[in-house]
Amino acid sequence: MMQKAVTKKHQISEMAKREERWAWLFIAAPFVGFLFFMAYPIGFAIFASFSRWTGVNSLTGNLVGFKNYADILTDAKFWKSMVTTLIYMIGIPIGMFLGLAIAMGLNRMKHTRRFFTTVYYVPVVSSLVAVSILWAWVFNYDYGLLNSMIKALTGIHGPNWLGDEFWVKVAMIIFMTWKGLGGSIILYLAGLQNIPRDYYEAAKIDGANGWQLFKNITIPLISPVTFYILITSLIGGFQVFVEVQVMTGNGGTNYSAATIVFYLFDKAFNNSQLGYGCAVAVILALIIFLITALNFKGQDKWVSTMD
Repeated sequence: MMQKAVTKKHQISEMAKREERWAWLFIAAPFVGFLFFMAYPIGFAIFASFSRWTGVNSLTGNLVGFKNYADILTDAKFWKSMVTTLIYMIGIPIGMFLGLAIAMGLNRMKHTRRFFTTVYYVPVVSSLVAVSILWAWVFNYDYGLLNSMIKALTGIHGPNWLGDEFWVKVAMIIFMTWKGLGGSIILYLAGLQNIPRDYYEAAKIDGANGWQLFKNITIPLISPVTFYILITSLIGGFQVFVEVQVMTGNGGTNYSAATIVFYLFDKAFNNSQLGYGCAVAVILALIIFLITALNFKGQDKWVSTMD
């Protein structure tokens, strides 16, 4: 009897060991992928940021300490591109407001909701390069659709959208707001549909009007969605590059359209300063990490759930 119990225990132990080996095998694949495609490149970029590496010279033989970081912080182009990046983020609250407004309208529809949701989401899944080329033609000074409409309606020729230092920022904000609007609409629509109708009905019985329903029920209960959109939009806002590269080519007149990532690309690949570019990447990563951490730290003050 005792021998059977020991045998059964031994069999269970062997089965557990086999499952554990398979578990480690499944875990190993993403872990190895993380080491090769995330951890190693990050570590290499940090090390390269302390050098004058050009991609062809010796990395270890051209270490310069913190000189790259000092040069970055004293470069006027860096600060100009940083300010431009922050200006582009004006489109984030605009896109969130429009996304919520449109989502509330779609939430009231029944038969045509899927059609309009698909229409709004098409720009999100479209090729960024393709739509950037399309909008570059829309903003064309001489033959663009936008200036043609302005001239037809007012008789006045429209501004040089992509050539003027001020209007290029307006054009980029318009484009990026349009490109990301569909994502906000989808997320807000899902959040609105997740709110139980009982909450609204109970509030109406207590005499709440439309504004009170929106302020005290809708806004608090979709705050997790708002938080998610805010975080992802801020991270994406610091990584804008393709739009600037395609629509302006060289960063715009007097570098007026350049973002921080465009500045990184310009230094690293156009000027063969890969070590310098790695230093810019490290600074950018620290900025994104800090802003994200601050948002997560303050979320308890305004993000609420139905729990």
